[in-house]
Amino acid sequence: MHPFDSRYRQNNFPQIRPGWLALRHEAPLAPAQRIVDAHHHLWDEETAPYHADGLLADLRSGHAVAATVLVECGARYRSAGPLHLRPVGETEFAVAQAALAALRGVEICQGIVAWADLQRGERVEEVLQAHDEAGRGRFRGIRCRAAWSDDARLAGPADGPPQGLLLLPNVQAGVKTLARLGFSLDLWLYHTQLSDALALSQACPDTPMVLNHAGGPLGIGPFEGRRAEVFETWRKSIRALARSPNLQVKLGGLGMPRAGFPFASADAPVSSETLAGAWRPYFETCIEAFGPERCMFESNFPVDKGMCGYTTLWNAFQRIVSGCSATERDALFRGTASRFYRL
Repeated sequence: MHPFDSRYRQNNFPQIRPGWLALRHEAPLAPAQRIVDAHHHLWDEETAPYHADGLLADLRSGHAVAATVLVECGARYRSAGPLHLRPVGETEFAVAQAALAALRGVEICQGIVAWADLQRGERVEEVLQAHDEAGRGRFRGIRCRAAWSDDARLAGPADGPPQGLLLLPNVQAGVKTLARLGFSLDLWLYHTQLSDALALSQACPDTPMVLNHAGGPLGIGPFEGRRAEVFETWRKSIRALARSPNLQVKLGGLGMPRAGFPFASADAPVSSETLAGAWRPYFETCIEAFGPERCMFESNFPVDKGMCGYTTLWNAFQRIVSGCSATERDALFRGTASRFYRL
């Protein structure tokens, strides 16, 4: 059973409808462009399980996906043993799924981003070493789930993070431990918390960090109908964050319900042109602020699969950066993720 409660699933995990997705077919726009999918999940979510076979079906989209990065989602924790080591089960699960894919001639999960409780401070080293051993050369770092809101429509799961998690001294000690051991940090938070991410990046300048999902601009709950206002607030924060050289940003995740885009409720999936038009201001802002060498595209599948298919998603990304040079596109689609995750 997925550890996230029903309220959280409703606001963050859209319903995946294969029949609905089949209503749109697009050919890949740039099938020769090599891609590293910098962020996807594998899970047992009861309404839409997504294992290696599901990912491989999406990878057959015609896009040249050369590698993928598995990011934690609370799947397959160990059912016994010390509580702080139970998340290592997800790394073991990812390695096993990669082995199954390899039997089919496809490499996946070349990088694994797991979870560990940073509130353990320097003691998190034990968990990191366990992940590294279980990862068999694939473990790259952890993701910190810092997304917090006092609004019920945006609140995290029952065991979610406290407010101001990234500002806690013990958490910052844990983040510095990542750097000491050669690992990186993924950050999952809302646009309302980006000042905390800035403070963390400044307190831990030696730790490579990457913002997930373009920094989490919100469009539901108290932010519904306020897209222009949220965009301006978010943009100011993104520009400030870009001044921290240890920060990168993932371009994606705007297909999640919390982002507030309405396309999942359309009679049929919208085109990549429509998605590109809606998402372009966010991704262009990130690329302008951080530069292509610090931005990487992510599918966030299967979460974003509630809004569009894999081919359509990457076509939208291709349209957004069609004006970039070949060198810039290579960084955005492959190079930045390859370097950051040491693939």
